[in-house]
Amino acid sequence: MDKETLLKRLTDIEWDDFEVKEARREIPKSAWETVCAFANTAGGWLIFGIAQKNKNFEIIGIEEPEKIESDFVTTLRSHSKFNAIINPECMKYDIDGKTILGFFVPVCENKPIYFNNLQNTFIRTASGDQRASEYEINTLYRNQAFGTMSNKSVKGTSIKSFNKNSYQNFRDYLKRMVSDLQYNKLPDTEFNQKLQLVKNGELTYGGLLFLGDNDAIQEHFPDFRIDYLEIPGLSYTNASPRYTFRIQEQENLWEYYFVLFQRLRNYADNPLYIGEMGGGYEDDKQISALREALINMLIHCDYFSPMKPRIRVFSNRIEFENPGAFPRPLSELIKEDVSIPRNPVLAKLFRCAKLCENAGYGFDKMLAWKKETKKEVLFESTIDMTKITFMFDDKVKNATKQTENYYKTTRKLPENYQKTVKNLPENKLSVEFSILEILKSNPNISRSDISKQLGNISSDLVKYYLDKMKKNKVIKRKGPDKGGSWIAL
Repeated sequence: MDKETLLKRLTDIEWDDFEVKEARREIPKSAWETVCAFANTAGGWLIFGIAQKNKNFEIIGIEEPEKIESDFVTTLRSHSKFNAIINPECMKYDIDGKTILGFFVPVCENKPIYFNNLQNTFIRTASGDQRASEYEINTLYRNQAFGTMSNKSVKGTSIKSFNKNSYQNFRDYLKRMVSDLQYNKLPDTEFNQKLQLVKNGELTYGGLLFLGDNDAIQEHFPDFRIDYLEIPGLSYTNASPRYTFRIQEQENLWEYYFVLFQRLRNYADNPLYIGEMGGGYEDDKQISALREALINMLIHCDYFSPMKPRIRVFSNRIEFENPGAFPRPLSELIKEDVSIPRNPVLAKLFRCAKLCENAGYGFDKMLAWKKETKKEVLFESTIDMTKITFMFDDKVKNATKQTENYYKTTRKLPENYQKTVKNLPENKLSVEFSILEILKSNPNISRSDISKQLGNISSDLVKYYLDKMKKNKVIKRKGPDKGGSWIAL
C-alpha cells in the first residue's frame, strides 16, 4: 500500500482489512488480536502511529520505529506467541515529518491462528476484532481440510450405496450429451475409479454426495438437503404466505441439480433470435449466470457444516447461500478466478458432464448477469458461509411483484369465504397456488374437478379464485367455458 492509498483510507472509517493503532512507544496488546483476526479471515493492513477518535484519524507518529518494527516482526515470525509463523509485509511512511509503520498481515492457510492459547482466536467482523466462538473455531479447523475430503473413501459404503437410477442416468447422460468423453467406453468398475466415485472398493465422499442413495448419504451427512424457497416478498417478515414453493428432498446432488436448474430457468430472460437464414438461437447468458452460481454452490459447499445450502427467491433477488468461506480474499478470486474447489471430485464430475467449464468460481460468468440486466451481482463471505445475490431486472421484478400482490388476495376475501379458507389443510400454503398447479398439469380441467381435487372448497369458491387470478393476469382462458382451456401466465 503506497502513501497516497494510505492517506485516502484515512478519510474513511476503518475497513474490514484496515485498522490503525497508536503504538507511539510500544506495541499495543490489542495489535495481537488484530493480527490474529486478519490471519483467520482475509488478511489486512495494520497501521502503527495513527490514533482514531470516533471517525477521525490523527497522525501521531512512532518514537522508535526501528525497535517497534523489529519487535513486531520477530514476534510474528517465531512460535513464541502465535501457534503458526506469520510473515507480514512491512512499509514505512513519512507523513508531515512523522514516521508511520504499516504491516500487511496475510491470511493463513492452517487455521485457526491464535496467540498464547486457543481461546485467543479472533476473527474480523464488521470492521472489528471479535473473539471466535466454539462453532467458528470448529469451522476454521474444517477449513484445514479444504479440497482434501471429497476423494477420501467413506467407511462402510460400497457400490451398493449408489442410487441405481441416478448412477444409470448419469452414465446415460454422459453418453448422450458428451459423446466424445473417453470415460464413456469404460466398464463401471474402471469408470468409477477414473472419476474417483469409488476408492478401494468404497465410495468417496464426492461419489456418495453426487450419486449416492439418500439413506446412505444421511448416515454420514445427517439432515442432508438443499433448500429452495420462493418467497413472495422482500423478506420473510413481509411475505404472505411465507413461501409459495419449496422443492422436495432429492436423492443426491445429481438429482438436486436438475430440479433446481429447471426452477431457476423461470427467472432468466433467454430471448430466441432468428437469423437471416431462418435459423434460431437462444441468448442464454442470464441462465448461464444462474447455473454457474448453482454449480458454484454445489461444488464449494462445506457439507460437513451444520448449516445447509439454500437458494431463496425473493421478489427482487435470488440468493445462493452455502456453508463454507472462500479459500482466499474475494478481491483476489474475482481478479484471478483461482481454481481451488473445496470438493475437487464434485468439480470433476460436473465438468465431465459439461455443466461447468472449469473448477474455478466462475465469477466472469456470474458477472455477465450485471451486463445483461443492468442489475447488481453481490458477493459476500464470512468465516463460515458465502452468499451470492442476483438482483432482478425490472421485467422479472414487476412480474414477481404482480404475483406477490396476487397471493395477498386471500386476506381480502369476503367473510363467508374466510370461514372456508380456515378449514383448508395446513399443508395447503395457498388456495391460489394449489389451483395454479392443477391448471398447469391439466389446462382443460373443469371447476367441479378442481373442487374435487382440493377436497373441501366448493365449485363457487373455485370460480371466485379463478376470476381473481384472471383479473391479476396470473391465468387466462382460451376458448369457451365448455371445451376451452386455461393458460398460466
